[in-house]
Amino acid sequence: MDKLIPTVNKLQDVFNTVGQDQIDLPQIVVVGSQSSGKSSVLENLVGRDFLPRGNGIVTRRPLVLQLVNVPRSENNASNTDAEKEGPGSEARAQFLHLPNKVFTDMAEVRREIERETDRLAGNNKGIIKTPIHLRISSPEVLNLTLVDLPGITKIPVGDQPTDIEIQTRNLVLEYITKPNSIIVAISPANVDIVNSESLKIAREVDPKGSRTIGVVTKIDLMDRGTNSLDILTGRVYPLRLGFVGVINRSQEDTISSKPIADSLAAEVEFFRSHPVYRTIQQHCGTPNLAKVLNQLLMHHIHEHLPTIKTKINALISQTEHELSSYGRMSTENDSVSNSSRLLKLITLFASEFQNSIDGTASEMSTKELCGGARLYYIFNDIFASGLDSVNPTANLTNNDIRTAIRNSTGPRASLFVPEIAFQLLVKPQIRSLEPPAQRCVQLAYEELMKIGLSCGSNEMRRYPRLHAKVMEVVSDLLRERVGPTAAYVESLIAIERAYINTNHPDFIGGPGALNDLQRKLERKRKENTRTRVREVNKTISASRHRSVDGDTVIVNSHGLTEDVANESSSVDPSEVDDRLDDVRTRPKSDANTADQHQRTSSASSNPVLRRPGSGSPLGSTASPNGAVHGKFFNSFFGANGRRDGIHISTEDTRVGHVSVIPVPNRLSNLSGEGTSFEDEMAGLSSQLSTDLSTTDQRDEMETTLIRSLISSYFGIVRKSIQDMVPKAIMHLLVNEMCQSIQNRLVEELYKEPLITELLQEDPSLVAERDQCAAMLDVYKKAFAIINEAM
Repeated sequence: MDKLIPTVNKLQDVFNTVGQDQIDLPQIVVVGSQSSGKSSVLENLVGRDFLPRGNGIVTRRPLVLQLVNVPRSENNASNTDAEKEGPGSEARAQFLHLPNKVFTDMAEVRREIERETDRLAGNNKGIIKTPIHLRISSPEVLNLTLVDLPGITKIPVGDQPTDIEIQTRNLVLEYITKPNSIIVAISPANVDIVNSESLKIAREVDPKGSRTIGVVTKIDLMDRGTNSLDILTGRVYPLRLGFVGVINRSQEDTISSKPIADSLAAEVEFFRSHPVYRTIQQHCGTPNLAKVLNQLLMHHIHEHLPTIKTKINALISQTEHELSSYGRMSTENDSVSNSSRLLKLITLFASEFQNSIDGTASEMSTKELCGGARLYYIFNDIFASGLDSVNPTANLTNNDIRTAIRNSTGPRASLFVPEIAFQLLVKPQIRSLEPPAQRCVQLAYEELMKIGLSCGSNEMRRYPRLHAKVMEVVSDLLRERVGPTAAYVESLIAIERAYINTNHPDFIGGPGALNDLQRKLERKRKENTRTRVREVNKTISASRHRSVDGDTVIVNSHGLTEDVANESSSVDPSEVDDRLDDVRTRPKSDANTADQHQRTSSASSNPVLRRPGSGSPLGSTASPNGAVHGKFFNSFFGANGRRDGIHISTEDTRVGHVSVIPVPNRLSNLSGEGTSFEDEMAGLSSQLSTDLSTTDQRDEMETTLIRSLISSYFGIVRKSIQDMVPKAIMHLLVNEMCQSIQNRLVEELYKEPLITELLQEDPSLVAERDQCAAMLDVYKKAFAIINEAM
């Protein structure tokens, strides 16, 4: 147990040599407000007056104080001289920043602390967190490790920084937040304990009070009739480690240089003779505080030392792995070793380049696509989307197509769509595939450059000149290969434009384009017919309540007379289409027979409307021969395939709930011949055919035909380009790079004058490796120290 504190001191010395603080070593942190008596407590523990004194904030840097108990020296000049020097004459002080200098005069120690504080913190009363390490060896001290922190201040005075409170608070929290720190909270007895800044800040990081010990100073300065018994016994503010009361040296004692030994004797006498404190004198006084802190620190170290050992062991493994990543240190005179190392690095780079493309690299990103996967994405997503976005006829207007057709026929009129016009129009559209193809080549080139930059082991990166030269060779090789690749892709487009193969099995051809055009026209004709029939239905519905030329039909409020209400007065568009198709496909004789049959059946079976006061059916006139001419549809469709406009009277005669429907005069067929539904539909078909025979309709047909042919052939060429361009890139660029990169690197770099120059290490990397090696040595020493203690 007695070796534990020296062990921690050794660990601190070892870690301080490299400024490493990853290991949280057990230590005692002294916290208190300004002028609370912290410095006096530390001086009483040491038994010597060695700390700076003055007004305002004096401690402006953390002071790591190691107290080492050493036996009395037997090599002193004489016991008489030792007695003359007084107690503590064998105390030796040594600073970490002055490892070769030993101080025996404590006044000189005080001046060195002031000089070192001013050197880093300046003279403006500011504070910094860089600590001062001081070791004091003496027979009169117990083994302790203490950290004296600047006092907590509330208001800046003099030339102190305005944020001095924040600075001191952050510095204190940085030390006491570590779980391996024991907090010594200094509180003056002449200030109410509830106002103690040290206990308040300690409670923030240690709310249970498991690693906080309270020290009540200046007990002898309390008002008469008051005492700190309740505080020292834990009845006011309980702490697991309890409270210890001490008496500080007065300012008068400091000025008069009263020996600390006399002050400690007076302290013992005060607690022994005081009527209140003599009952707890074994828990009061500086000697008792030193023993308590010594025991607490030893038990704390004993409790946390196994954890520290485990952490140091893990750091050793981690540092060894990091050091191995830097590689072996190269020697300038070993030319054979350097040559083999260069060949090894070149081979590793070429293999890693190939593996990145094949997808077999040892380390690959999981955040984004890279290497061969990125090339696949370029070919099948970016390039394919670029080709699909090209519309083959987007930049072709109908006027452009008509002009091309007319230019290709010369002075002659064309009977059919000329093939020359098709070729003249499709070739420029094929050229629009070249920009996406060249963009694909450029993206593949950029991705190969990224692969080259990502390749190279950590050992190669030790040599920045070698890595830069390798990237230069890779860049040159890529530029050599990207030119022929782009030229070949351009030639693919030129090849497709050179010969338009209209016999391609996937090409739609003239007959196919005509069939498509016919289907489109048929769909358009049917749609027009449906539109006209819908207009007729609307007109029939509206004419139920109007009159025409004085001939009227009486209709009840529900629509028609009782006989007609059950008969639909509208025309079904599908019926029109079916009958129209039937009329167009049947022979004329069959149509006439069907018409006569339809007239007979209509006159006998369908209910009719009759004029009031006459027996004539609505929409027909009795001829002298007794024949009935016209039908209900004659009021909407003419006998010759025409549809006359229906004049609707603006007068509306109403008698009760009876409405009057106007009937046009043409319902009476003066020719004496009836007109069937098929005749009406045949007339519509004839009219549509007549319209299509006009010049505008022919131009539209020709332009539509050309667009269909261009789209069909462009799709064939697009599929071919989408298949051939990735193959060309892989063959001429990617595979050529993988096959020739190693040979090119050896040819360009494996030269005797260049080997030594290329294998010069990066100075910053050398410094990092040296620091890593030093840390590994520190960890191994610390591990050995802990093994000896355990």
